[in-house]
Amino acid sequence: MRNLLFMLEMATLLPVAMMRPFVGVLLWGYISFMSPHDFTYGASEHLPWALMVAIVTAIGCVVAREPKHLPRDASTFLLIAFLIMISISTVFAMAPAAVVDPKYTIILKTFFFLIVIRALLTDARRIHAMIWMMVIALGFFGLKGGVFAIFTGGLYHVYGPSGSMIGDNNNLAVGLLVTLPLMNYLRMRSSHRFVRAGILIVMALTLLSVVDSYSRGALLGLFGIGCVMWWRSRSKIGTAIVLVAAIGLAIMFMPPAYLDRMGTIFHYQQDASAEGRIEIWKAATKLALAHPLTGAGFMGPYTQWIVDTVDPSVTARSTHDIFVEVWSETGFVSFAAWLGLILVGILNSFRLIRLARGRPELDWVRDLGRMSQVAIVAYLVGGAFLPLSYWDYFFTLLMVLAATREVVVTQATATRAAAVAQGWRRSPAIGPAIGPAIGAGIRTARGGLPDRPAMR
Repeated sequence: MRNLLFMLEMATLLPVAMMRPFVGVLLWGYISFMSPHDFTYGASEHLPWALMVAIVTAIGCVVAREPKHLPRDASTFLLIAFLIMISISTVFAMAPAAVVDPKYTIILKTFFFLIVIRALLTDARRIHAMIWMMVIALGFFGLKGGVFAIFTGGLYHVYGPSGSMIGDNNNLAVGLLVTLPLMNYLRMRSSHRFVRAGILIVMALTLLSVVDSYSRGALLGLFGIGCVMWWRSRSKIGTAIVLVAAIGLAIMFMPPAYLDRMGTIFHYQQDASAEGRIEIWKAATKLALAHPLTGAGFMGPYTQWIVDTVDPSVTARSTHDIFVEVWSETGFVSFAAWLGLILVGILNSFRLIRLARGRPELDWVRDLGRMSQVAIVAYLVGGAFLPLSYWDYFFTLLMVLAATREVVVTQATATRAAAVAQGWRRSPAIGPAIGPAIGAGIRTARGGLPDRPAMR
């Protein structure tokens, strides 16, 4: 039944996405972030829905007359540079094509579609719709995981959809941490108290879901975003009380096994998993230094014979670090483009706060900038222990920030131009003065000089 309903849903929405490409963007987010087809348990579970949506949306961008604009800014340039560099890295990859190509294809499609998203986020209404889609997609797992934790007493781990980027309990936890600030942004900007109350409940359950993941990286990320939210809050004392109470209650709810596992953070030398991560970080960095321009290629650190070329004593495995994964697989040039995207996103968040200063109509821009900073910290801290280097959800947030800055700047420029034009029409001095000024300009262009007073 689920399979049939999902097939009917997609059969209805795909034609709409061709006529309205932005609907395709939202549909792509629904498929990529939430992976609803993984819950159908039928034929639709194995179909390439994200690819189909991407193709239909791309066609719609060509044939439909919907507003679209791709600015020539740093985000666009870095996206294109990253796509070029990972393609070069794939050509020189050490692992066989059968091993490298699947991961390369997924990342290529993901980052190419980010360009489409960037082009279609043309106004505040679309930006908010994208944020709502992101929150709904992962908020579902926060709500579901929180309820699961309550009914099981925190005895079992919370997982995401199998086969997705957030299928692992650790990845899901960091994904929910990135989503929590966006939930708070929507709560702050909603005008309906029932919506605000509903989001607050989902945030509490999501926090519990993060804790019930038993992820040590997520716990560090949780304290990281708590510090940033406190720093960004207007009421430092009130925010500190709320954060300490919320995190403390969530941790106190968990059984003793949870505290035992979190305690290994301070005794990582005695934990085989932590020691293994440190070893693969060193080996992967050696691979990057041995191949600085192209890296070892995708799946390099995961392939034993490739790791053996730099350190035979290390067992090939996931790097469990966003930074190490990128520079070891694609080289330092690709890493520079990847890191540049994140740094530009951080810079855009500060720009949004500055642009909104003293302008009440842009309070939503200020709040988005502040909450996005919290989300970025969650990704960087949690990602330092997880392989989420190419997570489409996070990079979509960076495109949202870039688009918001573009929308605000464009509107401000248009407003100033309109004010200047209106001032020209109303000023009595402009009319008499503009004629001689134009004449002087024409004479100068022809090689003459502007008129000047005669010498006496």
